[in-house]
Amino acid sequence: MTEVKRRVFSGIQPSGSVQLGNYLGAIKGWVERQSEKENFFCIVDLHAITVQQDPEELRRETRSLAAMLFAAGLDPDQCTVFVQSHVTAHAEGCWLLNCVTPLGWLERMTQYKDKVQRQESVSTGLLDYPVLMAADILLYDAHEVPVGDDQRQHVELTRDIAQRFNHLYGETFVVPEAVIPEVGARVMGLDEPRVKMSKSSAHIRGHAVNLLDDPKEMVRSIRRAVTDSGNEIRFSEDPAKAGVNNLLGIYKAITDRTVEECEEDFASARGYGDLKSRVAEVVVEELQPIRERYYELMDDVGELERMLARGAEQAASVSEPKVEEIKRRMGLVIAGE
Repeated sequence: MTEVKRRVFSGIQPSGSVQLGNYLGAIKGWVERQSEKENFFCIVDLHAITVQQDPEELRRETRSLAAMLFAAGLDPDQCTVFVQSHVTAHAEGCWLLNCVTPLGWLERMTQYKDKVQRQESVSTGLLDYPVLMAADILLYDAHEVPVGDDQRQHVELTRDIAQRFNHLYGETFVVPEAVIPEVGARVMGLDEPRVKMSKSSAHIRGHAVNLLDDPKEMVRSIRRAVTDSGNEIRFSEDPAKAGVNNLLGIYKAITDRTVEECEEDFASARGYGDLKSRVAEVVVEELQPIRERYYELMDDVGELERMLARGAEQAASVSEPKVEEIKRRMGLVIAGE
């Protein structure tokens, strides 16, 4: 008997430049493990508009993120990559789930309360963000949802909504689990190796390596990386060695070598200059084919659109029947029945 693969749903917002930390921490692992489970990778543009967006920039960043995911190696033959707004079941499913979700549940969400405190005006969409996320997940009967700590509460709400619906209308949804994704490497800022490299700080010169940087800029950024006054190139628990640890961690993640092998590679190095040069070399070598494929896809709009249309069709083939099931359970008249 063929074993049924567990389903995994991952949502990715189209905002900011994809940088080395995103790639080594998440995307590279997605590519390497994409065939192990039934993966749905959704570019969540409907979530993005819960806060004000520049329309042209949002369109550009949505296409750019899609091209980057495909360029990095996500394969339409092995996984489903699609844009959220291309599959109307997500918005329809959100409304249906709204009708079984108590308002108090949403008002208690930490991210909503934090954003309310920082903004003069908050959209209804921002309050309803977690229900849309619940629809994203439940429409695919996903077993696993890889999330960071900041999104764990949203998956807990998704579980509550699924269980409430199942109680009211009968068993309809798989109750998903939040899982901490396998992290390929925790890449820290080149300018501050005690702070995680992030999209929000990627514009700061010397903080990050963006995947679309010119190779010469990548080399300059790595050569400017903060280290310390020593010269020993080894992994260390000493906080003063955070910069060296970061560079060695990048090297290890890209070359797939052990700690011992990495340290042996630099046993005869003359200092941190040699470390930075070698790390820059492997980073440029790793990212060059991704950059080339990215620009091919961005130049060939037709191919990119075909790949996204295929993903949307695959996603709709799963989510649309689920919406029909939800509507039927709730007593709505289904056209043609």
